[in-house]
Amino acid sequence: MGVVTTHDPVAEHGRTRAALEAATGRLVELLDGTDGLDAPSGVPAWSVGDVGAHLAAVYLAYGSAVSADGGVDWDALLTEGEATFKERITAVNALSTGLVAGAERKRLGAILAERGTAFLRHSGGLAHDLPVPSPWYGPGRTVPLSAATGLMLSETLVHGLDIARGAGRPWAVGAAEASLAIGQAMVTMMPLALDAEKAKGVRIAFDLALKGGPRLAVVVEDGAAAVTRDAPPRSYDCRITAAPAAFLLVSFGRMPVWKAIALGRMRAGGRRPWLATRLSELIAAP
Repeated sequence: MGVVTTHDPVAEHGRTRAALEAATGRLVELLDGTDGLDAPSGVPAWSVGDVGAHLAAVYLAYGSAVSADGGVDWDALLTEGEATFKERITAVNALSTGLVAGAERKRLGAILAERGTAFLRHSGGLAHDLPVPSPWYGPGRTVPLSAATGLMLSETLVHGLDIARGAGRPWAVGAAEASLAIGQAMVTMMPLALDAEKAKGVRIAFDLALKGGPRLAVVVEDGAAAVTRDAPPRSYDCRITAAPAAFLLVSFGRMPVWKAIALGRMRAGGRRPWLATRLSELIAAP
């Protein structure tokens, strides 16, 4: 059944903040050294500048959510009415690329530096489990501050790779920072991103073990999902063992599963290892 791991949520949140600050610094250097903002990026239909603008919107969203004045009138920006998680994220992503446009894109590095610093300043000293308003995920939705910080880190790591691919420059996603992003964000985000229709009538328990990183129990049961850190021993249908960076990139659709397997960075085991592919089918990529 495996060894039960433990973690200190306060210390881990502190490390995630430090990792976000470092990754933001690398991102700013990458953008400042990139001339071709109109070049295609690692995201289909998005230019390098579009990716940078999207990241600037992410930083603004979470920065405004933790600031005293709010800063953004989300009711005026977001589409009214009910929608699935994937539909809402698709709409918000499409909106985000236009929030920094024209001549302002030449300042993307400076804008990201300012907004990244603002988020860390406004969130400094706040409890890791403080609910942060996140209306782009759904009306009245909140996520813990730890998840918001982890999400900003994961967005920075993944979209930094998208920018680097378009700019023809190197970009590394380290195991330690990927572990922090996964451990802080995915406990909250995987249940939100579950495709409830596909999950109807499904009952699967996944043991997700990240090498040198967190261990997550992902239980999908009849249209809902629960994700638990440091879960007590239980029987699982499928165990997925993966290198943290590989799992992060596979989760965001930046690395095909077959490549992660071929490189020895991901493998499946347990009673029903063939169910490993169902995880990515049931939980939508952001």
